[in-house]
This record gives sequence, structure tokens and C-alpha cells, in this order.
Amino acid sequence: MTPRGARYAPVMTVKERLHQVVEEMSEEEAEAMLRRVEALRSDPFLRYLDAAPVDDEAVTAEEEAAIAEVDADRDAGVPRIPFDDVKRKYA
Repeated sequence: MTPRGARYAPVMTVKERLHQVVEEMSEEEAEAMLRRVEALRSDPFLRYLDAAPVDDEAVTAEEEAAIAEVDADRDAGVPRIPFDDVKRKYA
């Protein structure tokens, strides 16, 4: 049982939350989002892509080590090398 006079945080429905987000958008953001929503509703391939998982393969220990190395370099301020420079060097 709850104590008399206890208050609960108001629960917003998904549509209420969506209305709130739309109200906070600029006209340009709203227009871009409307085009996206209309495309998603009418294009089965876009719906398929939108529902697809980002990646369905497990990350290997080697990949985790590589990611950790990149993160450490970024945190240490190691300068980045533009991809075009890498292509020129190894092409």
C-alpha cells in the first residue's frame, strides 16, 4: 500500500514524448524528421535497414585491444592521420 497523499511522477506516453520533442525542434529539424518518417512509413527497405542490428558478430579480444589502443592514443593527444595520407603512403 502507498501512504495517503503520496504522489507519483507523471507517466508520459510515447506520443506525448514525441509531441514534446517535436515542439522543441526548429522548423528545419522538423522538416527533415518529417521526410524521414514519411520515407520509413512508405519504404519497406528503409524499414528493414532501420530495424537491422548494428552488428551481429561478437567483438574479438584482438578487436577490443585495438579499440583500447585507439582510445588511449586519443586520450594521450596523439595526432590523427587523415585517411587520404594513409592511402597515398600505402597505395
